[in-house]
Amino acid sequence: MTSPSPKADRPAPRRLLRKTGKWLFFSLFFLILGASITLAAAYLYFSKDLPSVASLKSYRPPAISTVYAQDGTVVAEFFRERRIVIPLEEMSEQLVQAFLSAEDSRFFEHRGIDPLAITRALVKAAQDKSITQGGSTITQQVAKNFFLTPERSYARKIREAILAYRIETALEKEAILHLYMNQIFLGHGAYGVEAAAQNYFGTSARDLSLAQASILAGLPQAPSRYSPFRHPERAKERQLYVLSRMVHDGVISQEEAKKARNEKLEIHPRQNIYIEMAPYYTEHVRQYVLNRYGEKALYEDGLQIHTALDLSIQRNAEKAIHKGLDDLDKRQGFRGPLRHVGITGIEAAVAAIGETLDNPGPDTLTHGIVVDVDNQNGKTRVRFGKHTGEIPLSSMRWARRPNPEVAHYNVRLQRPGQALKTGDEILVRLVKKLENGLWELRLEQIPKAQAALLCMETGNGKVRAIMGGRDFRASQFNRAIQSRRQVGSAFKPFVYAAALDKGYTPASIIVDTAFVFRDQERDFTWKPRNYQETFYGPTMLREALNKSRNVITVKVLQDIGIDYTLSYVRKLGLTSPINRDLSIALGSSGHSLLELVNAYAVFANEGRLSDPIFVTEIRDRDGKLLEKNRPFSEKVISDETAFLMTSLLESAVTNGTGWRARTIIQKGWPVAAKTGSTNNLQDAWFVGYSPAYITGVWVGMDEEANLGEGETGSRAAAPIWVDFMEAVHENRIPKTFPPPPPGIVTVNIDADTGLLPTAESRSTTFEYFKKGHEPVDFSPRSGQIEDEKDFFKQGL
Repeated sequence: MTSPSPKADRPAPRRLLRKTGKWLFFSLFFLILGASITLAAAYLYFSKDLPSVASLKSYRPPAISTVYAQDGTVVAEFFRERRIVIPLEEMSEQLVQAFLSAEDSRFFEHRGIDPLAITRALVKAAQDKSITQGGSTITQQVAKNFFLTPERSYARKIREAILAYRIETALEKEAILHLYMNQIFLGHGAYGVEAAAQNYFGTSARDLSLAQASILAGLPQAPSRYSPFRHPERAKERQLYVLSRMVHDGVISQEEAKKARNEKLEIHPRQNIYIEMAPYYTEHVRQYVLNRYGEKALYEDGLQIHTALDLSIQRNAEKAIHKGLDDLDKRQGFRGPLRHVGITGIEAAVAAIGETLDNPGPDTLTHGIVVDVDNQNGKTRVRFGKHTGEIPLSSMRWARRPNPEVAHYNVRLQRPGQALKTGDEILVRLVKKLENGLWELRLEQIPKAQAALLCMETGNGKVRAIMGGRDFRASQFNRAIQSRRQVGSAFKPFVYAAALDKGYTPASIIVDTAFVFRDQERDFTWKPRNYQETFYGPTMLREALNKSRNVITVKVLQDIGIDYTLSYVRKLGLTSPINRDLSIALGSSGHSLLELVNAYAVFANEGRLSDPIFVTEIRDRDGKLLEKNRPFSEKVISDETAFLMTSLLESAVTNGTGWRARTIIQKGWPVAAKTGSTNNLQDAWFVGYSPAYITGVWVGMDEEANLGEGETGSRAAAPIWVDFMEAVHENRIPKTFPPPPPGIVTVNIDADTGLLPTAESRSTTFEYFKKGHEPVDFSPRSGQIEDEKDFFKQGL
């Protein structure tokens, strides 16, 4: 009997199970193999153009270029991304933990990609029907921020995952976290936690409270949406999420979270120091660095730019400019209200003002609506938002209407109704809060004129302050450096200096009489006149400069020669084009305030021309010195000429047109200065110096209009110069100008003739002369000055 087959003895179900198992095994094998091949191919495809992560080991992001005043105060920052890189050790522990809980609580457990976080985010999104938390790890965010575009696509996410794995392989966790905390964008121009801490809270990352840290940690998902500046309610909601995640992770307690939720945060937009500190100065520095080092260096290389700017002097310049222009503007009268809204439009106008007025205090400038004019009591009631105030007549008497054709044009206001009526919208300044709850107000208007001021330190050329205009926000044009305006009589000292080197002396006599210049080629006749429309006869050169005599200056220029004079003033540093005619004696050519101040500095610096210094040194982000500017000067005129010019310009203050500067002399400081005015009163100048500082002031209209009746350099520019120089010399120990050099002698002369005195001389005075140029002849008898002494008497 044959034994049965083994296969036949096996139950059918077991055979079927084995076949199925084999099929599943091979299917799974080939599926895994296919998937592996597909993944490998995908990996090769998506990774072939990916950048190397090795660059992360030498992290050097674009850095802020910082501008410093001479005392080390930061006055400007230039950047594409405002980022301040700091190590993890300088971040508060709560800040780091807040970011980990909000963005990647399993950061120290995964290898770049966290499937649990992705799953949790998907579930949360399904529950909330919106994306409230992300699934990307911190490492993935680093990969995206450093190497990828922000596009939303599967291809980008795959590349991001590959890079995240490579980053985890190449760097320690702490290094990755350091990159993230310094690179992440947190809104309002802030990159990294240190810049954000300064932006939102005015503090450093190491000093943030838990409440502040949780606000910042809520920003990475959508900085603009959760901005605590623009959307405080949304920022608060996001903060609560961060705190709840921190409680869930066990890094803070419920009590700590509650305390942080209830903490009242002071959040203020970061001050734009570029605008607030010294904008005209730092803008000039910005242009200098940009031209010298290029755009990338300025905005990305973290340059450390040190300047000669003195902030205390700069503040005094701003105050003097604003006061001087306000005074000038008020002298010209009231130009009328900003608009008239009528009685029916008062409430709407008041409400509109209230929308822009936040917690007004003394010195606040705001719009207001006139609601009552009380001529009997001399008061004008004004409403602005929820507040009410009164303008007393005493503070608005300047507000006459400018109309030169009306008699008594300069008579001050007698009653408020002459200037204002109910329904007028005006500009007012808050003075103080009165006991009755009203504000005392002062009527204001924005000045039409512009002004510029530049101050340079005597002896070294360091520019300590610049005001290039009334308000940088309104106009960035730098009138101290970029503008070229006629300098008027401020040019005369250069003609007189040239004359001193041609044999003239302070005692030289020139007869102030009518002078006619005829240009036959151009068929042109010119008759220069003095400002006072009169002639003064025989006049010493010192007196001519003191009183700014036009005719005498033209005669001197004609005598010494135009070509010689042009060559001479070039030595003094005047580089702008200059006309080649006699009108240059009266400042008909245009020059910048910087040029003028630097040329006057030659007299103050004993004949040396210095290079103006704005930037003292520049270093790169690693501290390497790129540039250092030390004071440099070149001898361009003699000690004797410089001394005589200082003496002449001192007289212009003590006995001449610069008389307003005598108040500084009374405080122990000698000053030498000169006014400048153009014939049509379009430009007013005052330039002068003490042993400490050389300062120039210009006042004028951008459109070159008349400044107003009588607004000469003495009236419009000198008060600004005096206010400024008084302030910068306050509490300083007075110094004197250098003593006469060996080549100067002092001689007693006849005060009328400039010659040696005789018994018949009416008065005598001591005068300085260069050796060899002192008078040797005695004065003739009174009234016997010979006609031939006036070698210009017959004209030309």
